[in-house]
Amino acid sequence: MAWLAVILAGLLETGFAVCLKLSDGFTRIWPTIAFACFAVSSFGLLTLALKRLDVGPAYAVWTGIGASGTALYGMIWLGDTVSVLKIVSICLVLAGVVGLQLSGAAH
Repeated sequence: MAWLAVILAGLLETGFAVCLKLSDGFTRIWPTIAFACFAVSSFGLLTLALKRLDVGPAYAVWTGIGASGTALYGMIWLGDTVSVLKIVSICLVLAGVVGLQLSGAAH
């Protein structure tokens, strides 16, 4: 259940990063409110998960999902540039997170 909380927290991290962009420096009210809700929820779930998980692997999964999700969202819906190097880099981030888990560091 703790890993499910980390995964959901990572998805919420994507939400708060995207809303941070959409808030235009906290000048737009609804994206700013959404940012705050996503951020509090993401950090809250991560905090709960860290009661049962080692910090290194859990944080790696959280940031990996957040960074990859934000980059993909930006490329798909916000008009960020798409390149082979970006796609390969996202895959490397995810491979690093998986590698950390498979290394036994999470046990």
